Amino acid sequence: QVRLVESGGGLVQAGGSLRLSCAASGSGFSISAMGWYRRAPGKQRELVAQIIGDDSTNYADSLRGRFTISGDTAKNTVHLQMNSLKPEDTAVYYCNAVVDRPTSWGSRTDDFWGQGTQVTVSS
Repeated sequence: QVRLVESGGGLVQAGGSLRLSCAASGSGFSISAMGWYRRAPGKQRELVAQIIGDDSTNYADSLRGRFTISGDTAKNTVHLQMNSLKPEDTAVYYCNAVVDRPTSWGSRTDDFWGQGTQVTVSS
């Protein structure tokens, strides 16, 4: 089993910064992509940013420039630096990992999710 543990959420004033971290634990797996999604009240979950493979990154267009993802899929960790936060960034942020695990017939790929961490930006 793969477990994702998030940290770093909280309450911040508009214009402030927060850094989220996520670490995956378990055994017998490798991660091909790792990143962050968020779900704001009354909205669908959306991609924030993702690391794919060794160094490829993918961002939501609206967040590029304010948010920076870093980490190492080989080390099973990912961080999200969020700057110039706005009230509309208020959401529950979820860590996601695309996990590959060996099976008797080859391998399987599954999505794993953290429990979510609340980020609240006050105006």
